[in-house]
Amino acid sequence: MTEQPHKGDLPPEISKTEVKSQALLIYGRILDGIVTALIIVMLLTLLGAVAGLLLDFFSAANALYSGVKTHNLALGIVDSIDRELVIDVLSVFVLIELFRTFTDYLEFHRVRLRVLSEVGIAFILREIFIGLYDHSMDWHQILALSVLLAVLVTARIADVQLQPRQSS
Repeated sequence: MTEQPHKGDLPPEISKTEVKSQALLIYGRILDGIVTALIIVMLLTLLGAVAGLLLDFFSAANALYSGVKTHNLALGIVDSIDRELVIDVLSVFVLIELFRTFTDYLEFHRVRLRVLSEVGIAFILREIFIGLYDHSMDWHQILALSVLLAVLVTARIADVQLQPRQSS
């Protein structure tokens, strides 16, 4: 008498490891597709940020060239454009670091601590520079961001120093 297979049992020709391998392969392909789509979105965002940066630069140059800088109101407009230009430049650097994180993930299938800490460092430096440029940060905020920056720099140094050596 032959045993009747249970409803949830796999046919004898398919082993559980094959199903597991196929599921992991499908998962990996879907994840790669999602990360690739995110990289395309990040690339478009980066191109948009660079285009915005160029527009801000030409607006600032036009405001200075038109000679309206002699009026106090115009100086406020130029300062505002100048502020936006600084923010845009710093934002582009953060986007570049984020872009590197996604491309590294697509290549190595993991997020490396070094790259992630560099993104954090770029972002915190951006916030510190903007706050100092605007004169809008008090010493508590600067101290907190500096401590966070020191932690991220320490993590990056530790990652570089404690990396496993490649044997040749």
